[in-house]
Amino acid sequence: MSTLEEHVDVGVPIDRAWDGLHQVENYPRFLAGVRGARTEPGGRARLDVEAGGRPREFEAEVSDRTGERVLEWRTTGDPALAGSFSLLAIDQGHTRVQARLEYDPGTVREAFGGPRGFAQANAIERLVRGDLEQFKEYVEQGR
Repeated sequence: MSTLEEHVDVGVPIDRAWDGLHQVENYPRFLAGVRGARTEPGGRARLDVEAGGRPREFEAEVSDRTGERVLEWRTTGDPALAGSFSLLAIDQGHTRVQARLEYDPGTVREAFGGPRGFAQANAIERLVRGDLEQFKEYVEQGR
């Protein structure tokens, strides 16, 4: 398993950033490749994604540790992916959003295509960094 951690500081209070993470239907606005998203009963979310040039559907179990401001997720099928978003108040108007992604490089390559090895790790890092920057824009503009 490989682990990637990235963060971005956003210019909004922690409550506003936390609310933004919980608006699953808005994920297409800041997650690359996500074409549709919705919550499902039982703490699940379903994402319609374009991956490797083809449409795919993913279901994830989502759990909150609200007191700690951590949102954890894990896909329920293939590819096996897991991750979390942790929020930390910097001050009253700024929040650090820490994204963590756990993945098997071979599984990701089979599911999404793309490069291998170091190039794949760089591509995933760029994707996560881009998603965090898009989330920053999303919450700061109050969409």
